[in-house]
Amino acid sequence: MSEVRIPEGYKQTEVGVIPQNWETKNIGKDATLKARIGWQALTTNEYQSTGNYYLVTGTDFNAGEVQWDTCWYVDEWRYKQDLNIQLRIDDVLVTKDGTIGKVGYVDELPKPATLNSGVFVIRPKYNSFVPKYFFYVLTSNLFKEFIRNITAGSTITHLYQKDFVTFNFPVPPKKEQTAIATALSDVDNLIGSLEKLIAKKEAIKTGTMQQLLTGKTRLPEFATREDGSAKGFKQTELGRIPEDWDLVELRDLLSYEQPTKYIIDGNEFLEDGTTPVLTAGKSFILGYTEEAHGIYRSLPTIIFDDFTTATQFVNFPFKVKSSAMKILKPKSTSVPIQLIYLLLSNIDYKVGDHKRHWISEFSSLKVRLPNSSIEQNAIATILSDMDAEIQALQQRLEKTRDIKQGMMQQLLTGKVRLAH
Repeated sequence: MSEVRIPEGYKQTEVGVIPQNWETKNIGKDATLKARIGWQALTTNEYQSTGNYYLVTGTDFNAGEVQWDTCWYVDEWRYKQDLNIQLRIDDVLVTKDGTIGKVGYVDELPKPATLNSGVFVIRPKYNSFVPKYFFYVLTSNLFKEFIRNITAGSTITHLYQKDFVTFNFPVPPKKEQTAIATALSDVDNLIGSLEKLIAKKEAIKTGTMQQLLTGKTRLPEFATREDGSAKGFKQTELGRIPEDWDLVELRDLLSYEQPTKYIIDGNEFLEDGTTPVLTAGKSFILGYTEEAHGIYRSLPTIIFDDFTTATQFVNFPFKVKSSAMKILKPKSTSVPIQLIYLLLSNIDYKVGDHKRHWISEFSSLKVRLPNSSIEQNAIATILSDMDAEIQALQQRLEKTRDIKQGMMQQLLTGKVRLAH
């Protein structure tokens, strides 16, 4: 077997091939690793909803940040009980129970804070590495692989200190550590901005749906009569609706088809393919297949899960995982299928007093619907455009996350250098 060629300027180490001027560090030798020790454990009645001293748990990490508004509080004596776990700016946190290996970084301290027994705090000894750089090391594949190796075959979800202290990681010179951490932080900031923008757009869409799909707010061109006077409302079993709207049962808008011929065989799953497989539960894509079997191609349609009442607007061809998925086809093109789907997204599915929602019950549900096909299309277009904008932002978010993963793989291994 031929030897693996080491590029010029690089060297082989226990953490792989890294630049010559990089070092390998070890948690046990180059960092302190502290946690709340057993006899200091808190009881549940010590968790307080208000106070002056935060108690940080693993559930308070989100995308590496500590969410202070979700933290509990503890008494002052509990905070002062152990100096080693009183949090400081630049502390790196790792969960050791439950979902192990979840990583957090302390970039602010609104109030004094301590840890519960399920979290480690890691700090460099003698300034041996930049904490934010180390935070990104712990979110990389190197640490994820380390966790997989030490937990392989174990049913106990616990990260033991005796195992954690064996973790080795590559460390460039300080200037390069800072440059790498800054570059990845900039991408994280972009990701956070996109997430906030998407949440804002989704909230706006939800509010717009609640107004337009109920007739509470009319588009200006449909809000007045020919003489210019404002259109009124009429009372129905679903409350007030515009005078030129009606209540329509879903059975009048959609036809139902048994999903039997679309159910996938177990040996047809692929990691990728042309045809998505939808699963019961949340109507999400479970996998792919090359088998089309989607013979009804003239119109898009709606998938309805009669156990959870989740819905998804899809185009053929597709396949489904179980018969709990119901296929609902538009009866005609007179009402936009996008509008019917949006109406389904805005109504209460609570029918019957049992877990499963039978198609007969579902079909009898009523929705508010404009009489005018022009108004129907106008509403559908506005909300579909909002959906398209959100989807474009979500695609950009996913692409940015992929870019970050690629950057981490290159920068944290020294394959790409930012500073020398």
